[in-house]
Amino acid sequence: METPTVGMTEVPGRGRAMVALRPIKGGEIVLRDSPILLYSALPFHSDNHLNNNPYCSNCFTTISQPPQTVTCSTCASQFCTLACQSAASTTSHTPWVCQTLIRLRDYFSSNRVPLDVQIQTRFVVSAYNLAIVSQSKFQTLLSLQGSVDSVNSVASQSDVVSESDASFINSVICSVCPPLPVQFGFSIELTKVLLAKDKLNAFGLMEPFSEQNADRSVRAYGIYPVASFFNHDCLPNACRFDYLDADKSSSLNNNTEMVIRMIHDVPQGREVCLSYFPVNWKYSERQKRLREDYGFVCDCDRCKVEAGWSESDGDELAMDDDEGNDEGNEEGTMDEDVDERMEGEDGDVMKGDDDFPHAYFFLNYMCDRTNCWGTLAPLPPSVGTTSGVMECNVCGGFKKLDQV
Repeated sequence: METPTVGMTEVPGRGRAMVALRPIKGGEIVLRDSPILLYSALPFHSDNHLNNNPYCSNCFTTISQPPQTVTCSTCASQFCTLACQSAASTTSHTPWVCQTLIRLRDYFSSNRVPLDVQIQTRFVVSAYNLAIVSQSKFQTLLSLQGSVDSVNSVASQSDVVSESDASFINSVICSVCPPLPVQFGFSIELTKVLLAKDKLNAFGLMEPFSEQNADRSVRAYGIYPVASFFNHDCLPNACRFDYLDADKSSSLNNNTEMVIRMIHDVPQGREVCLSYFPVNWKYSERQKRLREDYGFVCDCDRCKVEAGWSESDGDELAMDDDEGNDEGNEEGTMDEDVDERMEGEDGDVMKGDDDFPHAYFFLNYMCDRTNCWGTLAPLPPSVGTTSGVMECNVCGGFKKLDQV
């Protein structure tokens, strides 16, 4: 059995966190995590192929040929294969979910409800269904970070989750959905707790990348019980890869699995962090998202530097980055001597105190493909014999280190 590369610990001021248990090389996979639940990010009326939903209702892979889909004879949800439908019948698409979807589609088709509330309703349905199919996974969900107090405090700054939304969702589920075939029933208290878990732990699974589409939407959300313990950093040392549209007949047949891979070397004891959004976002955008969606203010090294910048500095940087992508210019606004800011002895990207300490990261670890903004990480050391190849976690493109 392989020795774990990361482990969970308490970090003062940051709560539970994942740290390196030994020195880790760039490209090493530190986690493979499967979701305990997945749910669609689309409105209820789009659940079948007649309404242009291109995704499987279970694994959310893209279905390129809708006429070839397998359709539920009861609720008309679509699946990519018979095997996927069969697996869903005992997990994500139980008879209770099937009947619930029919009733909720009817309700939302005759009542104008914001999309975000519909998506939260999907999550609550999936969470209650988890209690039906796996009490152990349901208890895992309840053990994740997120409390009712955190939802209420965040809701005071954002309308994404609010007391009124939680009450509305619970009332709809109580009045519309069939009774739960478990010992406990619906309750406003439990619904609030579940929404708090979703608020802080859900990962967005994006629609396929396209250079023509600058604004990719989320196709589904997933709760990944171990990956949710990775904290955020605006200059991360790891990034996540998901392969929803991978060939399911290949060796990578678990297309809903999330893979966490190191961007560069880190020493033992260093916290391993992800970025919760594209790295190219400017300071004000990052702080707003973290404050409203996660309830904290980021004070990472990068934010400490950029906090002193004017808003026009951030706008100018973003504009220059756009120009660099459009023209295929890999350097963008990087200083001419950026390559002198090499990695430190312990493998971390050096964070100096000049005006743009993260230039080295942008130049070496951010994809320059049009409308991508993905993060580059080396291929795992065990993949093939070619070394120094970087993979983008958004567009899936590859580059050799001497091309980065």
